[in-house]
Amino acid sequence: MGTNRSHHDVAVVGARVAGASTAMLLARAGHDVVVLERAQFPSDTMSTHGLSRSGVVQLARWGLLDDVLATGAPAIRKVTFHVGGESTERRVKDRAGVDHLLAPRRHVLDPLIAGAAADAGADVRYGVTVTGVRQDDDGRVTGVCARDVAGDRFELDARVVVGADGLRSRVARSVGAPLVDVRPASGAAHYAYYAGLPWDGIEFFVTDGMFVGVFPTHGGEACVWVCSPVDTALAARRGTDSLDAALDALLARGAPALAERLQGATRTSPVQGIVGMANQVRRAHGPGWALVGDAAYHRDAITGHGMSDAFRDAELLAVAIDTGLRGDADLDAALGGY
Repeated sequence: MGTNRSHHDVAVVGARVAGASTAMLLARAGHDVVVLERAQFPSDTMSTHGLSRSGVVQLARWGLLDDVLATGAPAIRKVTFHVGGESTERRVKDRAGVDHLLAPRRHVLDPLIAGAAADAGADVRYGVTVTGVRQDDDGRVTGVCARDVAGDRFELDARVVVGADGLRSRVARSVGAPLVDVRPASGAAHYAYYAGLPWDGIEFFVTDGMFVGVFPTHGGEACVWVCSPVDTALAARRGTDSLDAALDALLARGAPALAERLQGATRTSPVQGIVGMANQVRRAHGPGWALVGDAAYHRDAITGHGMSDAFRDAELLAVAIDTGLRGDADLDAALGGY
């Protein structure tokens, strides 16, 4: 098979929230951007997909908030905390131009932002697997090697390669990005979707060693999730014959009132779960490359800030790359500032 090659300012590996946002902002700044995504969109990914205020503010600043709301993602204006048998309601106050939170499904949100990147002029390609980076004799990254959906190999030249390809980033492995901070992988998370009940806001249930939540989302459904220590999750799994039963056991232990309410709901999805979530930071830049999103740092889902932090870091990285490509600062120094 022949090898084709094209040249771009920036090659972004991964088109989900971190990569698509970075590409969109760079394309809006006038740069030649190509985005290479292994999956075919729309597709889902493991995520409880709650956006904090900072994430909603970013969508508003980028002109995408109305588009997300137009998909049917409910504007969430109430948060209820259930602790020790008492419940406390809080309204989401109007701050920084937004008065609500969001929990849009990833198979809706990711294509929307990737579409905004394409609308801005980025070349977004799906079904492409990046197999490694290309480097010059001095070790500077100069592009990527990839394979398209038909299996044909090709190469791309780029002044900057951005790895937005998740926790197991191929870009990070290819450049040897070291881990600079690692904390214990002591948490677990399980979740599923439920329909058939009214969901009038986000809910949090806090008990000793357990954290349970409800995120209203598209189609009248809610993502119901449980965060727990690894030992608790493994005990629930060992005591049952399925992830469905394990989630039921975890809900009964961590939020019995919610578990009782869910008896009147319909579970509309398989249970997803991960045990031993990484808490780590990688070095996020080097000569000709940078990492963003989970590729740069990954944290336990209990923090609830994965997507919002990805939006933040996408903008920080886009500003750094734009500054370097325009010659307003040395590119490597700008990436170091990021």
